[in-house]
Amino acid sequence: MQKEDKYKQFVKDLALMIEGEEDEISVMANVSALIKEEFGFFWVGFYQVKGCELHLGPFQGSAACYRIGFGKGVCGTAWKEERSIVVPDVEEFPGHIACSSLSRSEIVVPIYGKEHTIKGVLDIDSDQLNTFDETDRIYLEEVCKLL
Repeated sequence: MQKEDKYKQFVKDLALMIEGEEDEISVMANVSALIKEEFGFFWVGFYQVKGCELHLGPFQGSAACYRIGFGKGVCGTAWKEERSIVVPDVEEFPGHIACSSLSRSEIVVPIYGKEHTIKGVLDIDSDQLNTFDETDRIYLEEVCKLL
């Protein structure tokens, strides 16, 4: 199955699975597990905005950073710039925060709450270079709109 087709089916199935569920932590826990299981990424998780930091939320993968400052690393930059960021090689991203030395490429997608404010980010790492592209960005943004 082509990556785009796989994402289309994933988004459709996810929408049905989380429909009506109001517990955000439970939803994020299942979404991180489902993404990791379906796509085999190295690390999949969420950071939630709390004050001027992102705090670690539900995730699948190795231990991670507890907090990330506004504008720091890929996650904090995505929050500050209010946009998704695709990083082909994390060694080339200024200020990259290496929670794991095995992470080689990354994508971070903001999650918007009420009044178009960012309430968190979806962070996905790969242990391979150049894993993420425009297709990943488009469909992971669709996933985040469901949250």
